[in-house]
Parts: sequence; C-alpha cells; structure tokens
Amino acid sequence: MITKEIASAFASFSVRGSITEAEQITAGLINATYLVKTDADEKYILQKINTFVFKDVEGLMNNIVGVTKHLNEKIKLAGGDEKREALSFIQSDSGKYYHIDSQGSAWRMYVYVDDAITYNKAESREVLMSAGVSFGRFMKLLADYPADTLSETIANFHNTPSRYKDFMDAVEKDTAGRRHQVEKEIAFITERQADTHRFTDLLAEGKLPLRVTHNDTKLNNVLFDKATNKSICVIDLDTIMPGLSLYDFGDSIRSGVNSAKEDETDLDKIYIDLELFEGYTDGYLSETAESLTDAEIENLAFSAKLMTFECGMRFLTDYLNGDVYFRTAYEGHNLVRARNQFRLIETMEQNMDKMQEIVMKYKEKYCAKN
Repeated sequence: MITKEIASAFASFSVRGSITEAEQITAGLINATYLVKTDADEKYILQKINTFVFKDVEGLMNNIVGVTKHLNEKIKLAGGDEKREALSFIQSDSGKYYHIDSQGSAWRMYVYVDDAITYNKAESREVLMSAGVSFGRFMKLLADYPADTLSETIANFHNTPSRYKDFMDAVEKDTAGRRHQVEKEIAFITERQADTHRFTDLLAEGKLPLRVTHNDTKLNNVLFDKATNKSICVIDLDTIMPGLSLYDFGDSIRSGVNSAKEDETDLDKIYIDLELFEGYTDGYLSETAESLTDAEIENLAFSAKLMTFECGMRFLTDYLNGDVYFRTAYEGHNLVRARNQFRLIETMEQNMDKMQEIVMKYKEKYCAKN
C-alpha cells in the first residue's frame, strides 16, 4: 500500500519513474522496510530508519555509503557484478544518501537485489559454508578500509567487559524482582568473568587489529541466489563499525551452528553442530586465511564461545531489568533464551579442542594453497 508518507519519501530520491507499488517487508526488527516498484520497471528497498536506535543518521549513512562504495569498486575491478554482490544506495535530491521528511523521520533507499532469498536456519553444511564465504569476502575486501574513520553507531556493542558491567548492575538493582529465580545463571556468568576481557586486552596490547566489522553476522543477513543457492552479498549494514574480526566470526557461529532454535526450552536438544561449524570455517577461511593475523585465527574457536556468552548475558540482563530491550513473546522468554545460550556454551567448552583443530586444518589448507 502506497501511503502519502511512503510516496513523499520515495519522491525525494533521484531515480527514474514513479512509484507504483509498495510492499512492507516484516522480517526486520528495527527499521520499517518496503519493497517499492516503479513504472520504469525498477525495484528498490525504501527504509524508514529507526532513529531511537540509530540517533546519528549522518554518521550511520556515512559508514554505510563509504563501505558499500569501497565494495562496489573492488567487485567491479575483479570483474564481478557490483550491483548484485554489494548494496547500492541512492542519493536524495539534497545530495545526501538519506532524506529527512517533514515529520523529522529519516529515510534511505537502495537498489533491490532480485532473484535472491535468505535463510533463517542452515539447511545444510553447504549453505553455511557459502555464508562463510560471503562474510569472509566482506572482511577481506574491507581489509584496507580505514576502520578509524567509521562512527560507532551503537556504543560498546561488542564490548564484553562493558556488557558484563551492565549485567552486574542489573543483578545489583534487581529492578524486576527476579534475581532469586536465576541464581544458578548468575553463577554461570560470574564463573566465566575472566573470559570477558580476553579480546579487549589483546586489542589494547596491539595483538589484534582493529577492522571494519559487520557486527550482526546472522545467516539471514546474507542473500543467496535463487537459481544456484550460492551466497551473493551481505546485507543489513547498520552495525558496521570499527571492531574485531572475531566478533563477526563468533556471532556467525553462535547463530548458525546451534542444533536448535534460539528459544528451544529442551536443553537436551541444544549442542554445537560440528559439521556446520566446519562448513562455515571452511568457507570463511577460504577467503580470509591470508589476510587474518595468527592471533586472530588462533582465537576464532574461542570467539564462538565468547559471542555466545555475551548474547546469553544480554538476554539475562534484560530479564533482570524487566524485558525492556529484546522483544518477547511470553513471560520468561528472555530467561529461556539465556539458558539456551548457556547450554550451547557448555557444549562448546566440551568441544573446544575439536573446534580448534578444525580451524587449524583450514588455516593450513588455504595458507598452503595461496
């Protein structure tokens, strides 16, 4: 349905033709997203940016446009299809890559990638391996992009010591009166407090490089070609920031190799699927083995545990605070999610040696090949 708001926002961007259709896409949780079609037989994604979450629209869009232009150029020079293998944003009539409407709402638009699909759950090793290739290529192509020029769109997003402090504050305040229900889970977190600062310490010591990172590397943030089922490009670029490659790898594993859904209540069904872990690692290192440092590669397996730990800690923090951040479907949903992540961590700890062996296997394979 084409509302006046959508029609006005669309008209502010520099494209041929007039809008003929607008279909809301409900998969995203943050921004309002619409697939729009024109009488010039073109398709675009029009988004109303959530300025409660992303307050610095200028910085957000400078990040996204700078990175996508860099990707477009690299892909084109390599003989690829830059309009399909990376997102292409459209300028507004003001010359900026976003538009502020009369109500103060912020909008942006980019070219729709046709004949593409996404997955919420890996249907096979091959799917996750292909996702690993896409996120690995994303990292590799941006290896020479100056990370220090990017804005921090969400402060301390993957700063695990900061997340731990937020958790301890929530425990102390016990705003929702739920602490007595989760003493076992609190102990699980505090027993692993030393893990929280491993990466920030290595970064401060200069042993890990600051890179351009995606920071939300879920499987459904990769587009796959409908015909070949091969990954095409990485999407959902709002959290592009300076960060660590380990954040991206670890979050992909956390979300991609869990044998069960993120809110599965039967903990016996939850474990790390090592076949999927190997598939993603294979794909990722096929693109990055030569560009990552030894310290990064040596910490890939551990990053899966740490990003899962961080996510579980955030779920429990929100539960203690009264479920004010994550959208929940029922009372106790965040607690279910936290316990799910903690069980996944336990199976990672049991299999960490095997995970490390898999990482080194593909490091040797691709470093030797190159």
